[in-house]
Amino acid sequence: MAFPLAITASVGGGIALMNRGDSPEVVTGWIILASYLWIALLERVFPLHREWSRSHGDVRTDVALAVTNGVVNLGAQPLILAGSVGVAAWASANYGATIWPNAWPLALQLVPALILAELVEYTCHRVMHEVPWLWRFHAPHHSAARLYWLNALRFHPADILLVGPGKLIPLAALGADGRVLALMLIFSAVHGVYQHANLPCRLGALNWIFSMAELHRWHHSPVTLEANHNYGGNLIFWDIVFGTRWLPEDREPPVYTGIADLPNFPGGYLAVMAAPFRWKKFLREAGP
Repeated sequence: MAFPLAITASVGGGIALMNRGDSPEVVTGWIILASYLWIALLERVFPLHREWSRSHGDVRTDVALAVTNGVVNLGAQPLILAGSVGVAAWASANYGATIWPNAWPLALQLVPALILAELVEYTCHRVMHEVPWLWRFHAPHHSAARLYWLNALRFHPADILLVGPGKLIPLAALGADGRVLALMLIFSAVHGVYQHANLPCRLGALNWIFSMAELHRWHHSPVTLEANHNYGGNLIFWDIVFGTRWLPEDREPPVYTGIADLPNFPGGYLAVMAAPFRWKKFLREAGP
């Protein structure tokens, strides 16, 4: 039950600190950092697969991508905030008072925020799998040969920029304040690192609510038919609605991940960054 306890503690701690007057940005940063360090430690003690605990020559690339995406996020945040404020002002001017339930307790506001943001993330994620010219930007995330905590940050920066802003701007347009957006980021980050962690995870009935590791490991299957399921970032709700939830009861998720059609996907940081922009040449080199 480590995940339910961790997500409850992270969200609850965030609410308590922000209600005390602490900055949402500072609270978000410290809780996310603490969660990542905690999961990295747990993986060393309680690994699901020993094979996933050893380096596959991927750590340097994953760290570089994590740092790059951190810088991208820092640079994009003012633009996202400005866009959110602009959309909120437009909505207020054209439709009057906000329809967001600001009078609700913060914890309850997180529920509609997650459901709405998930619809955006589900749509973007699925489109990136099904539209070839977008898949090239998402493929680096699926090229990983194992699942461990740093995979939660293994994305091409273009992937981050294509999906990230779309989750927050609709919430701001409806009138959600910065604390709600901060809770969204905390929930997404903590959920994401557990979702990719090399840890035992049995959630039982909660797999009908959260898009957690048991479901997400199938999404990282090298078999495309299996991988094109479980698109939810935090919740599995929209996968249920659109029929893409996948959790076979007769077998476990594959230990070997990656992309079967691209067995020679480059592992170096610069090659990963360049791959989407030289895709045709890359396909010739990385294919079977």
